[in-house]
Amino acid sequence: MVSKIKSILISQPQPQPGDEDNPFVQIGKKWNVKVEFRKFIQIQGISASEFRKQSLDPLKFTAVIITSKYAVDHYFRICKELKIEMPPDMKYFCVSEATAKYLQKYITIRKRKLFVGTKTAEDLIPLIKKHAAEKFVYPCSDIHKTELTDYMHANGFYIKEAIIYQTVSSDLSDVSLHQYDMLCFFSPSGIDSLFKNFPDFNQDTMRIGVFGPTTAKAAKDAGLKVVVEAPSPNAPSMAAAIENYLKTTNK
Repeated sequence: MVSKIKSILISQPQPQPGDEDNPFVQIGKKWNVKVEFRKFIQIQGISASEFRKQSLDPLKFTAVIITSKYAVDHYFRICKELKIEMPPDMKYFCVSEATAKYLQKYITIRKRKLFVGTKTAEDLIPLIKKHAAEKFVYPCSDIHKTELTDYMHANGFYIKEAIIYQTVSSDLSDVSLHQYDMLCFFSPSGIDSLFKNFPDFNQDTMRIGVFGPTTAKAAKDAGLKVVVEAPSPNAPSMAAAIENYLKTTNK
């Protein structure tokens, strides 16, 4: 018989105080399970001197592809350090309304220069097709999805990737993993961090939950047995997948 889950470690930042709507917090209350949070990875911006080694001049581009708030923060930080001011005719292709809104923290957006997708980077492709003559720069992490840039390279668009921040493992030396019954991961980098911090990690009876196919592959490639996986037809989110599992183990 599978033992009950009493404690779960979510490899994400601690929710803000009073954030009772956090789905993982809700699960903890509903099922009387201890749910704790700890970042397994962190974002580290590169220096202006490191950026220069890429031989990229932001002013040589006519359009910027923005896929995250991190990209906004670090791209404009780099530009500030290099004493570069974005020209008013620069075009911005943002992955979502939330990202577009965040961009306004740094610049005043002219509507005809802003193009917004719906959710993923690939959703920007129809918009990009309408502006095929632009010279695009894609500020991103050293670890990033390549579907959009692969498509653009294959179809003759002018696109350069600008590495402006890195995803690095957090220091987890103060964490005792085996006080938890389940560990939940949201990216391949989280799996990497697990084994960098705990090279002798033995799963034993630990349950592993993952979100996304690339995370699932990384976990399985590392020899982990995955018992909770999202998204799926009956579990679109990690929280839903965990709750479905608890309905079996903790009933």
